[in-house]
Amino acid sequence: MDTNILLTFFWQDSFTKGILLDQDFEFFAPEYALEEINRNKEEVIRKTKISQGKFEELKTDLAICVEFIPLKEYAKFLEKAMVIPNKEDVDFIALALKFNLPLWSNDKGMKEQSLVKIYSTDELLRKINK
Repeated sequence: MDTNILLTFFWQDSFTKGILLDQDFEFFAPEYALEEINRNKEEVIRKTKISQGKFEELKTDLAICVEFIPLKEYAKFLEKAMVIPNKEDVDFIALALKFNLPLWSNDKGMKEQSLVKIYSTDELLRKINK
């Protein structure tokens, strides 16, 4: 899953949080996504109106629901992933390639690549509810 999906975990009554808290699924993201979350901390706090303490608590909860994978574990897939148009997404594509899994993202630009299947939140919910 990409960082924008992870950031929605901090919103109250988030669909994402409900999906991630479901113990029937395993979720993975690059460790790099945690850096992005920390870089966006002040914006998340401002938009969600949560305290810094609540942010840290939710980030801990997120790390329980999502396994954050170090770069060294998917580094050999980075070169293959470099063909995608948006280089900011390379880590996410490389990780999906490593595990041979689809990627959860609402970024329409992600669908422009053909290396991995991309599911939007709506598509994922439809698949889960089958």
